[in-house]
Amino acid sequence: MATIDVEKTETAEEAKANEVLILDMLDRFLRTEVKPYVHALEAADEYPHEIVEKMKDMGLFGCLIAQEYGGLGLSTSTYAKIVDRISAVWMSVSGIINSHLIMAMTVQRNGTAEQKSTYLPRMATGELRGGIGLTEPDCGTDLQAIRTVARREGDEYVVNGSKTWITNSLHGNVLALLVKTDPKAEPRHKGMTLLLVEKGPGFEVSRKLEKLGYKGIDTCELTFTDFRVPVSQVIGGEEGRGLKQILGGLELGRINVAARGVGLAQAALDESVSYSQQRKTFGKPICEHQAIALKLGEMATRVQAARLLTEAAAVAYDRGERCDMEAGMAKYFATEAALENSIEAMRIHGAYGYSKEFNVERLYRDAPLLCIGEGTNEMQRIIIAKNLIARNPV
Repeated sequence: MATIDVEKTETAEEAKANEVLILDMLDRFLRTEVKPYVHALEAADEYPHEIVEKMKDMGLFGCLIAQEYGGLGLSTSTYAKIVDRISAVWMSVSGIINSHLIMAMTVQRNGTAEQKSTYLPRMATGELRGGIGLTEPDCGTDLQAIRTVARREGDEYVVNGSKTWITNSLHGNVLALLVKTDPKAEPRHKGMTLLLVEKGPGFEVSRKLEKLGYKGIDTCELTFTDFRVPVSQVIGGEEGRGLKQILGGLELGRINVAARGVGLAQAALDESVSYSQQRKTFGKPICEHQAIALKLGEMATRVQAARLLTEAAAVAYDRGERCDMEAGMAKYFATEAALENSIEAMRIHGAYGYSKEFNVERLYRDAPLLCIGEGTNEMQRIIIAKNLIARNPV
């Protein structure tokens, strides 16, 4: 398996040429190492161990990590294109690197010098692989309501609580864990801290969650019972900054989910364009019937609009700008596009779209998650509106 090797580029032309090489290599990998195995792995809800090992060899677990720490140092724009292409083949694979990179970039942006030098090189190779521990059974969007508590005892924290819907928690080995170090703090966010934790006594994977779609990737419930974490594992070395640190990571997460939406919407379109030229009714391919042509036109437009919104958000993120509005727009539109295109693809395929023998059925099951994950689309619209008002005061 070839390894992606990225040199520092000085010009936009060199960066673009480098991106083309990376995406071409990725396409070959997806075509030969992923696509032939998706159907069987997805049907069995089996973790793709061999695919993950090859992704490690390619450097994909370090694609956003800076080169000084052994990563590829790619732009968010290039990363979004990588996620787009992976998701068009099998969305679950993109999730394996996404949660991991949110964790890694939180360390890169906020960690101490020692935390960066200790953890980022191992995260870049995939030796350390994991995600973020935020959601709890009674707490999703309202992160300030979390109940997992880390009580300090000398040079350690003792963590008690539970998390749910945590990606990469069964086969991964490290998490950025959001906890309450001061449950009585007002405002609540001042008592929240982010810990970088590795598995150990008191850290239990309670169960793997069974899902409608998004199969093959481990999504689990976690229980922490007197789980001890060294004080040195506070990301950034200072208590009370956890919520702010992780919210910055969620901007990247929403760009990733938007890119997944683009990929899935593109896959639904590609399947429909191909099938509509092969399937004939009343003596002609169904693509020549106006009802089908209208659907294809709408689907193609959704894909292109979603891709442009996602690119705009990624570029803003790369510039270091606050981009929760742009990321929210991209996430909202692209994921709705994926959902709508998956439904239209099923309608175009008719009964075959309802069969597990065709990819369309999987796309139809995977798409709804995108409208829920990384902040519901209802929440995205509220974020967009609040930013709109804040940026345009009267």
